[in-house]
Amino acid sequence: MSKGIDRLNKIYECIKNIEFILHESELKVTHSIEDKIIKPAIRMNIVRIAEQFSKLKDDNEFKILEAFTSEELKGISAVRNYIAHDYDSTDDNIIEDVIRYNLPIFKETIEKLLES
Repeated sequence: MSKGIDRLNKIYECIKNIEFILHESELKVTHSIEDKIIKPAIRMNIVRIAEQFSKLKDDNEFKILEAFTSEELKGISAVRNYIAHDYDSTDDNIIEDVIRYNLPIFKETIEKLLES
């Protein structure tokens, strides 16, 4: 398995982890991202996703990265930096938007890439 495919699988795993956390908590997204136990787990998975995208870039996996828009890639990187450098005051609305809008797009794109 190529490094790029391995990294895509790790991103996919993180997305599935977030879905599992949300499902198991039986809380709505809004409440989950405010929960003292669930919140750090979700944020860590978002950081892991961004790190894998960064490693894809470092590995020159441009064919894989082309499947994502530059806005998507810049956005996940910005959210990672926001979480990592300003953890205490990170706006939960941003995390909620990532979960509701960005992760489903990433998941669908990754599924298509892994199929081909």
